[in-house]
This record gives sequence, structure tokens and C-alpha cells, in this order.
Amino acid sequence: MLPEKKEKKKISSAKKRAKQAEKRRIRNKAVKTYIKTLTKRVIQAVEEKDVKNAEEALKAATIAIYKASSKGVIHKNTASRKVSRLAKKVNSITQETQEA
Repeated sequence: MLPEKKEKKKISSAKKRAKQAEKRRIRNKAVKTYIKTLTKRVIQAVEEKDVKNAEEALKAATIAIYKASSKGVIHKNTASRKVSRLAKKVNSITQETQEA
């Protein structure tokens, strides 16, 4: 079965808002996908115990996450939580290599 078509907007301001919301949704999705990709790079470097790559990936991820937060794509507390968790993982392998 084909999905039913949504009812067309009649009021011009509603049409404009729907158009703007769709643009934002697409833009936000791209940013969130980019953040997920950078996060995966950090986690992969941590699993491989590659300190240098992990720190570089963390720096790139931190910048992207905070930028998304400032643009309103994600909440600032969510951004801080993501960065904190990534930094904690990177610090754990950094300490392991220093102890060895």
C-alpha cells in the first residue's frame, strides 16, 4: 500500500513554516550524522589504543559537537555530556600508556 499524502497547507505562513522546518531537519540531520562519524573515529582509535589518533579525533569531535550546540542542533548539556564521555575514554588509554 502507498502511504497517504499529507493534507496540503492552506495558510501561507504554515506553508512557509513547513518549508523552513524541512530545510532545518535536513541540515540538522547532516550535522548529527557528522558528529556520529567523528565519535566513531574516537572510539575506534581508543579500541586500537592509538593515543595520537584518539587525541586528534577527540579534538575534531569536540569542535564539531560544540559548534552544533552553538547552532542549536543539539542542547548544550548533551554536547557537554558527549565530549565528557569521549574525553574520559581517551584519558583512560592515555593513562595506560603512561603507566606502562
